[in-house]
Amino acid sequence: MIDAVGLHKVYRLKKHRVTALNGVDLHVESGEIFGVVGQSGAGKSTLLRSVNLLERPDAGTVTVGGEELTSLSGARLRTARRGIGMVHQHFALLSSRTVAGNVGFPLEVAGVGRAERRTRVGELLELVGLGDKARAYPSQLSGGQKQRVGIARALASRPRVLLSDEATSALDPATTESILGLLRSLRDELGLTILLITHEMDVIKKICDSAAIMEDGEFREAGRVLDLIGTPGSLLARSLFPLPDLAGPDTVVVTYPRSFDEPLMSELTRRFDVDVNILGGGVERVAGQSVGRLGVDVRGARRAEALTYLSEHGLLVEEAGK
Repeated sequence: MIDAVGLHKVYRLKKHRVTALNGVDLHVESGEIFGVVGQSGAGKSTLLRSVNLLERPDAGTVTVGGEELTSLSGARLRTARRGIGMVHQHFALLSSRTVAGNVGFPLEVAGVGRAERRTRVGELLELVGLGDKARAYPSQLSGGQKQRVGIARALASRPRVLLSDEATSALDPATTESILGLLRSLRDELGLTILLITHEMDVIKKICDSAAIMEDGEFREAGRVLDLIGTPGSLLARSLFPLPDLAGPDTVVVTYPRSFDEPLMSELTRRFDVDVNILGGGVERVAGQSVGRLGVDVRGARRAEALTYLSEHGLLVEEAGK
């Protein structure tokens, strides 16, 4: 659904140049929730704005739904943008308009008639759980409600793609959870493709099918979340499941890249007569699977056999500190 190839963007300031994008390739499948995570200044926002050509890259191509946006301009580009909704970090609502007025604003600009606008706005407000807030003003809403209005407005033109610009960073944890749940349900119900940027690993953990870690205008790592977690040396696995400093000679890092029903750690002690001590880590739900990462001390004459047994059962085993 989204295919960006070789994106470059350089900002030329008075005394120096800042490279925001340095040859970024982005591939998002139809119906996927793809998260780009990184610190401030990594280039995430520039990448997001490049997808709908609010920021035109210096080089590279952007194709959405089979249409190359970088080859368009003027009215043709504006028409193509109607298939891409945008949810903003700080809501960007018009304070002088009611909730219904905010949601209907893009339809009004597009020349949609009043009766059709009213019907569509009512549908959208019900969809995001704000059916009783049509006549309220933004000042009367909570942060989570404001973001729901922003999401409804982004869906007004029935887009195929939804872009989320740090949509939960201004919200408390409980509200963040509800907004992520809403985005996930909208993806399932409407068949949306969602590209979101965030600096919060919890967002990647709770909602994303695929992800990329961005740093200095480049992707350090990108792919399906579960595939990345099961990749040796994965930056994503380390970020999602940080472990204390583990450097003992008998210590390994064991990653569970999918759900397991077998008590594999207990089995090691029975089958190989080794001592197993879990030093830290965690197991959580990620992309619909129970996955995790543990620091484990394994000692005994048959240690090598025990570790091979874990690998043969689909766990990723890495010596600590490597």
